[in-house]
Amino acid sequence: MKKKFCIAGPIQQEEHYYLPLRMNEAELMELIEDKKYFILHAPRQSGKTTAMRWLVDQLNATGAYEALYVNVEPAQAMRDDVAAALPIIINNIKRAIQSFFGTAHHLYAFINSDEFRRTVPGDSLSELLQHWSTKTSKPVILFIDEIDSLVGDTLISVLRQLRAGYEKRPKHFPQTVCLIGLRDVRDYRIHSKIENEIVTGGSAFNIKAESLTIDNFSSEEVRALYVQHTVATGQQFTDEAIGYAFEQTQGQPWLVNALAYQACFRDVLDRSQPITLEVMQRARETLVLRRDTHIDQLLAKLKEDRVRRIIDPVIAGGHTPMNMNDDDLQYVRDLGLVTQKGIAVTNPIYQEVIIRALIYLQQENIILKPASYLNPDRSLNMAKLLHDWTAFYRENSGMWREQFEYKESGPHLLLMAYVQRVVNGGGTVLREYALGSGRVDLTIQFGNQRILIEIKIRRSSSTLSQGLEQTAEYMDVMSATEGHLVIFDQRAEISWEEKIFQHDEVVGNKTIHVWGM
Repeated sequence: MKKKFCIAGPIQQEEHYYLPLRMNEAELMELIEDKKYFILHAPRQSGKTTAMRWLVDQLNATGAYEALYVNVEPAQAMRDDVAAALPIIINNIKRAIQSFFGTAHHLYAFINSDEFRRTVPGDSLSELLQHWSTKTSKPVILFIDEIDSLVGDTLISVLRQLRAGYEKRPKHFPQTVCLIGLRDVRDYRIHSKIENEIVTGGSAFNIKAESLTIDNFSSEEVRALYVQHTVATGQQFTDEAIGYAFEQTQGQPWLVNALAYQACFRDVLDRSQPITLEVMQRARETLVLRRDTHIDQLLAKLKEDRVRRIIDPVIAGGHTPMNMNDDDLQYVRDLGLVTQKGIAVTNPIYQEVIIRALIYLQQENIILKPASYLNPDRSLNMAKLLHDWTAFYRENSGMWREQFEYKESGPHLLLMAYVQRVVNGGGTVLREYALGSGRVDLTIQFGNQRILIEIKIRRSSSTLSQGLEQTAEYMDVMSATEGHLVIFDQRAEISWEEKIFQHDEVVGNKTIHVWGM
């Protein structure tokens, strides 16, 4: 069977290119040998399931353990109904037993027995795990995936049953349990309908020894993954293509695979043709526009208030709000939307799809004739575009900004929608924004033009001087052929006549066009 890059579900080694376990195997074995319970948390499609299924196979292959992987997500639909959710979890364990050990295994028969059916529903998981561990001569190692998909009292019940059996290990309860999910269990804030209060994960499951995570691919690992395709097919990746893939994805595993899948199995099927930088750039644009399930799941989170409270100021490039909630920030980090260090969107592809999603409706409703902003030589007339934008913003900003759920970044998003409407089809817009940067940078690649637009919110009398310095510096970094500084003045007491201005400034050898509004 010809292997491909995996873009859906866990890795199947016989079907997909893959990298070996990207965790410290010695550390994992030490936790197991020391009879520890631990957490593995990381964003979706980062390799958690693949890693733990591999580990289960390795543990069973030694003959020293009985290791089982089970996914409990199907019980999510039962939400707080513990009596309805636990039988679904038990059935999934039964199927996993059948898959890993066969129907002859004693636990499979026990689950089907009248004795087990008489178990109190709220104690059934504990009863099952105790029976399994007592009747099995080998230590039991259990991996529970999608643990944080469980809701309310169902999640509390599972965590407390595991905690209650902890002291019986290893003879009468699993020696090691690994809970796998998006978030560390300590970050769970679970609403219990039964107790009518919020229960924290740390209190419901205070027996964990470690919280582990999986890093994104390094640049060397991206290269190693892509080389597998070259070895299998002869199709080469240029150094520039591999470097671009890492820069755009920052090693996020699904994105790394999705870019290569689009490039190799959709765009360039002739294996004698290399995957070049240009091919990867086209693949990246396809991913951004197509919004596969992985990306759509992330974008759906943008509607949540706790995500908006973080992402809104990030897009605006402002300073960290004094009232920023630590739990909100950790949640958005656990989703993989922002970096673990600093507060910036994780990678350029996510940066782009977030903005495209937020401005889509506004962009579609802005009526423009893009051709009217082209010079006779077909270059882009950015001065005309920003002049017309200024008039548009003055006339429509109040009404249009109300349509944005993201109020703080509303001016930035509206400008981006306007620019995107003009540039679409003839060029590309690259965006750079991060909390604390004090600015948002747009780089427009239009033919041979490389136009920089720096956006700032007026916060003091020094905003202009700071903006000029930053714009000149970034024009050098981006090799820009043209630079514009846009300053939004949001002071209610200032009239439009005072807010709106345009003049040019020279900084070093750079002419910067300044637009106030």
